[in-house]
Amino acid sequence: MEDIKLLEENLQQCDRCHLRKDCIGVTTWNGNSESPLMIIGEGPGEVEDQYGVPLVGPSGKLLDRALKSVGIARHLVFTTNVIKCRPLRNRTPSIEEALFCANNWLEKEINLVKPKIILALGSVALRYLHHPKASIMKMRGTWFTSTHHGITVMPTFHPAYLLRQNGESLKKTKWQVFYDFQAAKTRCEELAPGYNFVDDSWPEMTDIYALRKTERLARRKD
Repeated sequence: MEDIKLLEENLQQCDRCHLRKDCIGVTTWNGNSESPLMIIGEGPGEVEDQYGVPLVGPSGKLLDRALKSVGIARHLVFTTNVIKCRPLRNRTPSIEEALFCANNWLEKEINLVKPKIILALGSVALRYLHHPKASIMKMRGTWFTSTHHGITVMPTFHPAYLLRQNGESLKKTKWQVFYDFQAAKTRCEELAPGYNFVDDSWPEMTDIYALRKTERLARRKD
């Protein structure tokens, strides 16, 4: 636990690439570092940049609901991103940017948390964990072992993708994500029996990190 806290302190000081100059600050991670399940997304958007943690905006709220549907409380699993700083105008990070940031930080997170299962949300996470040309449309819902870590990975759609769907397409995609999450939880329960994915609370991630948002926005004004 102390190691993960020290890593977070170091990460918050990072200015190793050009992405840092276009955002409020570095985003770190949220949830429980002792969780057997790690969720890896793409990178922060505007809301995440304000709060300093991943997936707390519209995509994050959808993620929370999807996790709750399979009996997982968001604050009890470890959520992070490949990219730690918001790319200008929320563009998709390049492969080179993803590699540079992940090699500096995500690798350390994975080595410290040592998850049993990784949920890879979207193509950026999939390509980092598997192959630069991997397709989320083709691999979604298919187990694989991460190239550098030997960890079992379930790739699925990023919540932002679901927000762009409607009608029958949205209904189909929601069920696909549900089954992917359910499979990931079941595998975690097999590999880490006894871990509690729920407790007596279902806190909003934005409530947990409200003070951090206030402090970050105040520093930006200064």
